[in-house]
Amino acid sequence: MHVLLTRPLEDCSEMILKFQSLGHQVSHLPLLKIERVDCGEINFSDYKGIIFTSANAIKFLDTKAVDKKFLCFCVGSTTEKKARSTGFQNVISAEGNVQNLKELILQNFENKDGKLIYFSGEMISIDLDKELLKEGYNIKRIINYRTNHNDDFDQEFIKQLKQKIPDIVYIYSNNSASSFLNFIKINQLENSWMNTNLMCIGEKTSTILNEIKWKKIFLFNPGEEEFLLYKI
Repeated sequence: MHVLLTRPLEDCSEMILKFQSLGHQVSHLPLLKIERVDCGEINFSDYKGIIFTSANAIKFLDTKAVDKKFLCFCVGSTTEKKARSTGFQNVISAEGNVQNLKELILQNFENKDGKLIYFSGEMISIDLDKELLKEGYNIKRIINYRTNHNDDFDQEFIKQLKQKIPDIVYIYSNNSASSFLNFIKINQLENSWMNTNLMCIGEKTSTILNEIKWKKIFLFNPGEEEFLLYKI
């Protein structure tokens, strides 16, 4: 099976090796470029808990000044792994779903316990901070990275892709979906995906790509990628 992965290499290198070890052909098309946003000095002593909805939020955070015993809430296993690798000891993971993450915070951190600090990118699918504010929490959201569309693609790669269109494509965000749609149109590939299964992180993401005709569209949570290979 030919699989197309679209996250930055550092976020999917393990998956590439895993899929290849299972005998699949894997192509890699990073749709987004990630860059740091300067968020200034932060007094972490004002906070009692920290939230990450992306491993990139940890990557672009100077964690030396952060108490690693903070209660640390992560959206999924990839983010949890990154948090633990930087020294966080008290980590709770929601297995890839922001709504589940909200419920875990409600269950494990009372609004009277103190302030929460939430690190994220500019674009988020769910306003977790606003939802927690409605629940009476004292929370501050800090944007410490942004994503830009990648428009620098190797022409030889595109030629090879046209010769063998993937059986499966994984798309992880609204931004990625928009970037992929742009890639398809620029390279005149609109009618090439009728035998391809599109895997999207959520319904909003899949809607962006609805104008392209796919074999089937599946919704998934991070961590389910290998399982979906056997679902088709």
